[in-house]
Amino acid sequence: MVVDVTLYKAAMVLGAVGDALGYRNGEWEFCYEGETIHNDLHELGGVRNIKVDKKDWRVSDDTVMHLATADALVEFQQGADKEKLYSLVAREYKECMNDMSGRAPGQTCMQFCDALKPNLPAGYQIPFNARGGGCGAAMRAMCIGLRYPFPEDLSDLIAVSIESGRMTHHHPTGFLGSFAAALFTSYAIQKKPLVSWGAGLIKELTRAKEYIREQGRFVEENVEAWIYFEDSWNGYLTLRNIKNGNTDKQFPEQFGVKERERFYQAVSFSGWGGSSGHDAPMIAYDGLLGCGEDWEELCNRAMFHGGDNDSTGSIAGCWFGALYGLENVPENNYINLEYRDRLEKAADDLYNIRVGSKTSEQKPAFKSTETDGDCTTNVDNTQEAFDGSEGNEKATDEQELSAEQDNIEEPTKVCTAL
Repeated sequence: MVVDVTLYKAAMVLGAVGDALGYRNGEWEFCYEGETIHNDLHELGGVRNIKVDKKDWRVSDDTVMHLATADALVEFQQGADKEKLYSLVAREYKECMNDMSGRAPGQTCMQFCDALKPNLPAGYQIPFNARGGGCGAAMRAMCIGLRYPFPEDLSDLIAVSIESGRMTHHHPTGFLGSFAAALFTSYAIQKKPLVSWGAGLIKELTRAKEYIREQGRFVEENVEAWIYFEDSWNGYLTLRNIKNGNTDKQFPEQFGVKERERFYQAVSFSGWGGSSGHDAPMIAYDGLLGCGEDWEELCNRAMFHGGDNDSTGSIAGCWFGALYGLENVPENNYINLEYRDRLEKAADDLYNIRVGSKTSEQKPAFKSTETDGDCTTNVDNTQEAFDGSEGNEKATDEQELSAEQDNIEEPTKVCTAL
């Protein structure tokens, strides 16, 4: 399998673009009406007319923490001592909190990054948290799939995505979002059919649970809370007619801004679509399924909605880049992107660590060559499907959001009808 480094760069860059577009310096992330965002977008001339830059379209905490994950992976290189890697990740997470001015970091991330002790043995570990199901682990995990992109890397991908995720979000709804974000990135690099990704996730959740049991930390609590994430995804895949991974996707005939808003609210834990670990990658994936190779349509679905749109946008943008590159993306959307140089450098390094080494291993010694890789299927999405009171991962003082929105209670109810 030939993997082009330009796809790595596009993945890292477009993840940040999706973040910046959804965030719009906080104006759109904390706008809870998708129609208002689309009206504003129309006045701007559409996404193809937006000139993303640091002043008007800075990246949020999502990209800062994604870069922190990537930096730790790059520094670790190909070492065997995962404890060292986890300490590096914890250090980067802790240090990146110094770059959060104007970026609306989530309360859970801030609280537990502050508690991390990367210089101590096991200082990256935190207790199980019944309120730790937000999307903060998912939004920063895509690059793990770039570091561990191949089928033979799956065990490492599972371990690193879960452990990095539960450094701040020690609840299956939270850290399995990290696993899904990383796994789907690896699927994009492998060029797996898009409709098969969800079925692959369901299959590999068994291995993820085995990993939790093997590690022996808060096993009972994690296993007991596991079902919400898995049932939520099973319900979603059934709705889209892709539970088996080999059938055509199914969308409603009418699925515009209003219909998508109702759907995103329905799959959320309490009405703010994309703010949890299960629905942030779900909404990003849904946008990818529905956009084809159309960047503008992806933005309409995954970045411009009344939910946690910078997180869904960051995840969806990364996957789009890994699949399709930058060819169909207007240059003004990314050329002056904040931290673009860092993002491209991280992409180069991640590529060289894994893909470059794999290519070298495969070269014959005698020849010099170079290579550049249970819900019903009713589609009326107006009925409430996922019940609960999921928290707001990005609560800020300005929004004065309630304590219930800052965190997620351990979920117990799942999809009944969509």
